Amino acid sequence: MEINYAYKFKGLSSKELWDVIQDPDVLKEVLPGCKKFEKVGDEQYEAIMGINMGPIKGEFTADVEQVDKNEPESYRLLVKAKGKPGEINADAKMTFIGDDEGTELTCVAAIEVTGLMATIGQRMVGGVAKTILKRFMKDIEKEAKNA
Repeated sequence: MEINYAYKFKGLSSKELWDVIQDPDVLKEVLPGCKKFEKVGDEQYEAIMGINMGPIKGEFTADVEQVDKNEPESYRLLVKAKGKPGEINADAKMTFIGDDEGTELTCVAAIEVTGLMATIGQRMVGGVAKTILKRFMKDIEKEAKNA
């Protein structure tokens, strides 16, 4: 399944947005349901997230890695998560496009799911993923403007 999502951060340069998104403490605060987000290696993190959206409920343990970093323009985010509702493998390209008004952050993700999440269907999983992305982007914007 592929997910495409874009969000315009008004009044923020690509560099300002990049700096906020690279801060593990900020990510722990803004990732929905995040209970843990710790650096465990060079550009590698461990996360624990609780998700409670419709039929997708449970706690996920995730390995997160940033690769192909091109500051402040783009990076790829590799996520492998496991929990009772199943497993998620995601490869997301994050692209920062700045202009005079701010920066648009686009996320194009290829996602594979197993378990209950695969059973309930890609439309449901895609909808939950977009809801999480929207909330994440809005909370990142608040953090960036308060920094």
